[in-house]
Amino acid sequence: MKPVILFLTGLLMLAAPVSAQDLTALARFDPEASQFSDRWRGSRIELSLSQAVPWRVFTLDKPRRLIADFREVDWGTSSGLPVDPNDRIEAIRFGQFQPGWSRMVVDLKAPLGLDTAEMRVDQTTGRAMLDIALTLVSEDEFSKTSGTPDTPGWWAVPAAEVAKTRMRQSGSERLTVVLDPGHGGIDPGAIHSDASEKDLMLSMARELKDALLRTGQVNVILTRGDDSFVPLETRVAIARHAEANLFISLHADALSEGQASGATVYTFSDSASDEASAALAERHDRSDLLAGVDLRGQDDTIAGILMDLAWLENQPRSDAIANAIVLALDQEGIDLHKVPRRAAGFSVLKAPDIPSVLVEVGYLSSVRDRTRVSDPEMRARMADAIAGAVLSWIVTDAAEGELVRQ
Repeated sequence: MKPVILFLTGLLMLAAPVSAQDLTALARFDPEASQFSDRWRGSRIELSLSQAVPWRVFTLDKPRRLIADFREVDWGTSSGLPVDPNDRIEAIRFGQFQPGWSRMVVDLKAPLGLDTAEMRVDQTTGRAMLDIALTLVSEDEFSKTSGTPDTPGWWAVPAAEVAKTRMRQSGSERLTVVLDPGHGGIDPGAIHSDASEKDLMLSMARELKDALLRTGQVNVILTRGDDSFVPLETRVAIARHAEANLFISLHADALSEGQASGATVYTFSDSASDEASAALAERHDRSDLLAGVDLRGQDDTIAGILMDLAWLENQPRSDAIANAIVLALDQEGIDLHKVPRRAAGFSVLKAPDIPSVLVEVGYLSSVRDRTRVSDPEMRARMADAIAGAVLSWIVTDAAEGELVRQ
């Protein structure tokens, strides 16, 4: 059983009689010629592409999944392959994983190890077929052969940098605010009716960026500017690399059971303020796992960062901006949750040297919220309210910083 199967198809692409135009275009996924099927003691996936591309296949454990990376594939309107209910495969999903990279994730119910993986190219048309055969193996063998391969030239998840000491803002300099549109790429986030969290939050982030830039007092950076997947640790690293003064993550949840509506603002806490907040933080963190990120060893990095003394100073600052956002949304007449201020262990808020908040702008499972979040005019009102809260916080934070320095 092979733990990793890798094949770079550059030479193969040159050998196939296709035009230069075809070679420069993205490989296109053909759903009609692709399929999933069961086989004896295993499963088979056949993925049809308009041309060959570099690729690799491997498995990850806890939860079990098969990963196929490509450089790069246009999936069109497809988000996965249909799978008949069985006791081996739960779902097959794909999408953009990182600029220039695409990913297919196969959620495995059973320990299916890689038997063979081969990309065949039609020498006449240049079309390619990735054929993946999976076979049932023991839990122990699956665990031993799973893990992200250390393949030169392939994208990898960078660990967050160690926090470095920075002077607290004084109110006289231009600040940097990092906006984090939740989810993206292969991770759609919450989906309800025709509303997708990843798309709505990207729109919300762009609108909030414009509102902040109009103030003339801040620089703004987005953790993603398109439909790309960005791991949680990378989002934190982007903020730290930019030496951000403030980090705001934007989300819109959906409930499968019960009812809830209104905006909520979260700060980080090891102990969640309630069970619903703890469950939400777990769902957010699980998005990385389901997208095929191997998080082994990340806890040690996070634990080391949290030891930084900067946490003691910046946690109250996070609380202050969270309270300011709640007040501004309320004054703007934006619906708030009955408990609008909460705390939970969101990994994206674990940078101790940067004041950080997570804003759930509403619940897509609520008709009222979904309508509001999908309305550009209402999003603009929310953006203006949050921008106003940021400006108010800058003034009060600088004043408190001056008292601390004295």
